Formats: sequence, structure tokens, C-alpha cells
Amino acid sequence: MLIKNIEQRIRINKIVSLSAIGFAVFIVIAGFFFSYQIIQDSRRSIYILDNGVPVLTKQTDVLLNRPVEYKAQIELFHRLFFTLAPDDAYIKENIQKSLYLIDDSGKKEYTNLREKGFYNQIVASSSMVSIHADSITLNMDRNKFQFFGKQMITRKSSVITRKLITEGFFEDIIRSTNNPHGVLLKNWRIIDNDELSNQTKNSY
Repeated sequence: MLIKNIEQRIRINKIVSLSAIGFAVFIVIAGFFFSYQIIQDSRRSIYILDNGVPVLTKQTDVLLNRPVEYKAQIELFHRLFFTLAPDDAYIKENIQKSLYLIDDSGKKEYTNLREKGFYNQIVASSSMVSIHADSITLNMDRNKFQFFGKQMITRKSSVITRKLITEGFFEDIIRSTNNPHGVLLKNWRIIDNDELSNQTKNSY
């Protein structure tokens, strides 16, 4: 009976000891993990001076924001390329900015429109051209995009609304002053630019 009691106590002591060791190991591992998380979180903290006042901000994972940047680049290119005024200098400036965001497919489309006299018509008729982006879809597996929007051509006597659907591909490049998102659009083409409406302005 005495031996059994001794064996039970030894067994209980072993269980308690092993449990204490296991708990201690768990505490150490958890401590390392939480310390690592705190260090990583502190590295993401950045102070930005706003008029001399430090403001705490947080870094975010570049990959998480990349699809947003792709869409921003696509929208920016289309806005620059298709926002036109009856001013040669303004047109050239916008086109030049847009061509930093795209490969030679953008230059080819610009040359095509210029040869058709599109830009001369804008200046001669004192027209304003603008676009409205409805949606942008991305295929991340193929690095492909589609842009859906409307193009508005405002003339003295009418407002023409045209459908604007384009597609192309995108590629990551080094960020620069002229291409802050670090995205190059490639093999871009207009696949639908049909007229939707032609409204005559009221003249008094």
C-alpha cells in the first residue's frame, strides 16, 4: 500500500512537473510571438510632418494596395488621354503626360486620331471632351484590364455621348515622377466607341 502511494505521488509529481514545463515553454513562445508582432507593428509606424506637426501613420503591405494602384493608373491614363480642350498646347500636354503611362500602343492610337483630324476638329469647333469611368475590371492572373465608361463631346450646339470600352494589359515597372504608380499599360486598344446619344442644346 505504501509503495502504491509512493508510485502515485511520483506519477502526480511527474505530471505536474511536465505540465509546468509545457506551460512555461508556451509562455516563452507566446512572449516571443507577441514581441515580434509589436516590433513589426512599430516598424510600420511612420511619422509625417504636417506643417511642422508630426502625424502618426501606418505602412500597409504594397501587395494589398496594388490592385487599387492598377485601377488608379488605368483611370488616370484614360482621363489624361481623353480630357481635351480647344487648345493645342493643352491637348499636347495631356497627351504627353498620358504617354508616360503606356507603351507604344498609346502613341499609335494618338497618331491614328491625329491623322483622322480628331484634334483639329476639337480646336476648330471649340469643343470640350471629357470622360466618365463607369467601372474597371482586372484579371490578376493574366494582368489584363477592361475599362468601361462614357465619352462626352460638348460642342456649341450639341452634346454627344459615346460609349468607351477599352482593354489592355498592365506591368509593374520602377516608380518615377512621371509614373508614380509604377505601372505600364500595354497593348491597349479601343474596342467600342459607338455613339449613344446626340442632344441638341437649347439656343436662346
